[in-house]
Amino acid sequence: MKSTDVRAKTPDQLHEELESLKKEQFNLRFQKATGQLENTARVRQVRRDIARVETIQREKRAADSA
Repeated sequence: MKSTDVRAKTPDQLHEELESLKKEQFNLRFQKATGQLENTARVRQVRRDIARVETIQREKRAADSA
C-alpha cells in the first residue's frame, strides 16, 4: 500500500482500513503460533501498513484542528 493511496482516503475509509489491517494482523499472528503461516513477510507488511495509516490519520486530525 502506497502512502499516496492512503492519503486519498477519507477519515472513515482510513478507520475501516485500519480495522481490517488489525484483523489481518491478528490472523497472521494466530497462523504463526499454530505453524500455518506461509508468507512470513506479510507480517512485516501489515505492521508497516498499520503504522502508515495511523500516521496519516494523525496528520489529518492535526490539519483539521489547526
